[in-house]
Amino acid sequence: MKSLSLSFLLLIAISFSSKAQFSRADSLRGTITQERAWWDLTYYELDIYVNPADKSIKGSNEIQYKVLSQAKELQIDLQKPLRITKIEQDGKSLTWRSDGPNAHFVKLEKNQAIGSTQTITVFYDGNPVVAQRAPWDGGVVWSKDSQGNPFVATACQGIGASIWWPCKDHMYDEVDSMRIICTVPDGLWNVANGKLAKMELHPNGDRTTEWLVKNPINNYGVNLNIANYAFWSDTYKGEKGDLPVSFWVLPENLTKAKPHFQDAYRTLEALEHWFGPYPFYEDGYKLVEAPYLGMEHQSSVTYGNGYQKGYKGKSISESDYGTKWDFIIIHESGHEWFANNITYKDIADMWVHEGFTNYSESLFTEYFYGKEAGAEYVRGLRKNISNDKPIIGKYDVNERGSGDMYNKGGNMLHTIRQIINDDEKWRGILRGLNSTFYHQTVTTKQIEDYISKESGYNLNMVFNQYLRSTGIPTLEVKKEGKKVCYKWTNVLPGFQMPLDVTVDGEVTRIYPTDEWIKVKGNELKVNHDYYVIQKNI
Repeated sequence: MKSLSLSFLLLIAISFSSKAQFSRADSLRGTITQERAWWDLTYYELDIYVNPADKSIKGSNEIQYKVLSQAKELQIDLQKPLRITKIEQDGKSLTWRSDGPNAHFVKLEKNQAIGSTQTITVFYDGNPVVAQRAPWDGGVVWSKDSQGNPFVATACQGIGASIWWPCKDHMYDEVDSMRIICTVPDGLWNVANGKLAKMELHPNGDRTTEWLVKNPINNYGVNLNIANYAFWSDTYKGEKGDLPVSFWVLPENLTKAKPHFQDAYRTLEALEHWFGPYPFYEDGYKLVEAPYLGMEHQSSVTYGNGYQKGYKGKSISESDYGTKWDFIIIHESGHEWFANNITYKDIADMWVHEGFTNYSESLFTEYFYGKEAGAEYVRGLRKNISNDKPIIGKYDVNERGSGDMYNKGGNMLHTIRQIINDDEKWRGILRGLNSTFYHQTVTTKQIEDYISKESGYNLNMVFNQYLRSTGIPTLEVKKEGKKVCYKWTNVLPGFQMPLDVTVDGEVTRIYPTDEWIKVKGNELKVNHDYYVIQKNI
């Protein structure tokens, strides 16, 4: 009884400690609250003035939604130090209450009839959080180009779009379409998502641009890019026909940008082959220079890699193939398929974005340099894996998992490709994911179940091992007389995964367990394309 009581107290302490690390603000940000669940986003119209001189934003967001069930309160998110100044519905001012610094609950007076479409408009102003290490910390970057002109951009994955505009800031509900109207001072452009619908120069020199997004878009994919831009446009002949493409750069970089940005065309070619058609033909594709490294903003991919091959001039893989192309162009453009087309519902499942996009770097390499080149590249990423904590984070509190979601996620997918051992089937699965979950938000389980079903393998234990634990499957191997013995260690209970090996130089597939299995032979070697460890005893 004493032992049981101590165990129970320990369990309670662990549970309390786990919950204590998250605040109510984390839950309000990361949970589909009842004040979010009853309405479905249909349209945003963001209309703002951005003033680089005092680093301020002022304007409004018109939020259109469909009523799913009756309610009287609606949650809007806007992070301090920005403030809401007024909220209206049908021209009538509404009141709201704030819970913590970022969540605001609007009290609705009008009957919210189920099935009806309603609109509220949120007015706001202030000085948004300044990003210190964009794109990792999030906020607004207020910079200047070499001529002293303002060079401004937003980046807000993780911290949330509500860091710079009021919205329904949860990933599960994407708006169907959006209009982004932004006015900036004399001599500047704002480049945002979608296609340019209208541009107006005002008598005082201010410029207003209207960008229309016709496809569903997640909140963090919405962006502003403000500078004295030069640009050119083109048409890419893709799988679905003519794709409008454009490139926006600082004038001083125009000459070198034109040849360097050819990697964008190569990315579209390679990833349409592997993943299917570019998901946003109606909105086009843009590559936009930004005052930070880069980000996957939908149809408005931002770039700041200094016009170098690799990642800041170096390969992030041990393979030299990583220096043959611009990492930021390939990686951030790859997110158009995994992040913007297929989007996680909860940031705990962020590996769906980063694991597949990390693997897209290998697939790009394979497409242009051969299968072994792609495999060499992804194997070379293992040096970056720390196995510090599980890849999947905690749900409903806006917590992402380990940074291993990139390189370990890519190597897990490469391992699954070896299990399937059918390259055309593998390619069909990747393309099938993008068609089956086209413009949808998803959970890890949906992705796992789809790959298992289409591959014909039950991969549940494989996903559990690589996503939900830190142990890398280790195959212990020992010699006993004229036989080789092997078994799994460092795996979850019941772990099962077929493994391709050579026994005395002959390729064979084995099915290890946590018990010793013997085969006739002198030497066993694991196929190095599996992300496993071989430990010879």
